[in-house]
Amino acid sequence: MPRLESCTWSCSCAARGRHKTQPGDAATKVGEMLSSGGPSQVSAGHGARSPGGAGSTLNWSRHLVQRSVVLFVVGAFMALVLNLLQVQRNVTLFPEEVIATLFSSAWWVPPCCGTAAAVVGLLYPCIDSHLGEPHKFKREWASVMRCIAVFVGINHASAKLDFANNVQLSLTLAALSLGLWWTFDRSRSGLGLGITIAFVATLITQFLVYNGVYQYTSPDFLYIRSWLPCIFFSGGVTVGNIGRQLAMGIPEKPHND
Repeated sequence: MPRLESCTWSCSCAARGRHKTQPGDAATKVGEMLSSGGPSQVSAGHGARSPGGAGSTLNWSRHLVQRSVVLFVVGAFMALVLNLLQVQRNVTLFPEEVIATLFSSAWWVPPCCGTAAAVVGLLYPCIDSHLGEPHKFKREWASVMRCIAVFVGINHASAKLDFANNVQLSLTLAALSLGLWWTFDRSRSGLGLGITIAFVATLITQFLVYNGVYQYTSPDFLYIRSWLPCIFFSGGVTVGNIGRQLAMGIPEKPHND
């Protein structure tokens, strides 16, 4: 019995010793974690990534503003030049007080066309990115300049060429516009956006002419010329190519995790 009691006593003492040492071990582990600086390193890591994300966002925003300004200026300038050509050939008629101005154009034409060019030029690369089909066909400025020259030629042809009727002229300009898309674009998104732009711009023009803001001579498609959607289509493809070229090499918009 004494031997059994001593054994029981020693076992109970050992058990109490183990229970007493467990809090000490936990405290030791906590101390090691604090001394190793684990949480501080994690927080430091998050803090180090934050400035980089803010810098990327600022850089992306600055590039977006620059591209918008360039597209606005290009759109406003092309509107003045091409509208002047239409006015000189008596295709488009403005009131007398408008014709007497420097560029024979209403004040609202350049800002409206510039804004439309900025929206279209930013929309093309955005749609390409959304569809996961980056446009890489003839991505150089020489190709973009040739596209602009062809577009100006199509607009010039609409005012200069004389056909027996407007239907023949419309079919010719439609073929030229599709040729412009095939030569300088060849993307499904470019074709779809070009058709959408032509449709929306034609509706807006019909509304303006209907309300007497200006008018076309010899209208054959309600209040406008039947070839006007072809001009809008080729103009959308041209501005889209400019916007895509400006977006080349621009960092993508950062995503917040």
